[in-house]
Amino acid sequence: MEIIKWQSWALPRLCDIWNGVVRGGGAFPQEEELDEKGMEAFLQGQSYAAMLCGEGKNVWGMYILHPNNIGRCGHIANASYAVDEKARGRGAGHALVLHSLKKAAELGFKGLQYNAVLCDNLAAVATYRDCGFQILARVPGGFRDKEGHYRDTFIMFHPLDPAEAPPAGIQEKC
Repeated sequence: MEIIKWQSWALPRLCDIWNGVVRGGGAFPQEEELDEKGMEAFLQGQSYAAMLCGEGKNVWGMYILHPNNIGRCGHIANASYAVDEKARGRGAGHALVLHSLKKAAELGFKGLQYNAVLCDNLAAVATYRDCGFQILARVPGGFRDKEGHYRDTFIMFHPLDPAEAPPAGIQEKC
């Protein structure tokens, strides 16, 4: 596996992967799919966007990285990850998360925060915890899935300066 900056030749595949997660309705807040032109503009608007390639030009996944907020809060990053269904369970998500942490630090961010990790997405929560993220809070009903059900989310954080680790002991069960 190799993680590289997104390339325009991969736009059709990146659209497929991203839109597959959007269609799933259980991970991203977006409800609208992107066409190739929209995907290109979306990726260009990020602080960094990467893709995970297997053998040849086989794209397995991607991530986007950008400030979590503006102005005085713009030093904390946010990221989203999308992995093709066929590549799940092979360490692709783990590799993307670790790469995004390194890239965020290189870009000068002081931490990486997830605003809405579904607390019942056990694979994602385990991956993020394994990569050093801590749960800061639980938001009851923070996500409306495609069936219209409200599901609890976690706010998760990873400091990029180890001396600034968040407090432990937050409730971590749904």
